[in-house]
Amino acid sequence: MATKRTTTKPPTNPAPAESAACQPCGGSGTVAVTVRVGRKRRPVGQQDGLCLNCFGSGTNPDS
Repeated sequence: MATKRTTTKPPTNPAPAESAACQPCGGSGTVAVTVRVGRKRRPVGQQDGLCLNCFGSGTNPDS
């Protein structure tokens, strides 16, 4: 029979701190991408695209 442990281990991973919002997307995870059409590639509008800085998570990857 194994002996009982009477002391507890401290947590190995502390709770993550609140991370800052991503700069390019402002925390939304999407950015506006210009849509171009025609032979001269004129801009006609914008559509939502995935933020390549945070890959859609909305948090700053450097913090």
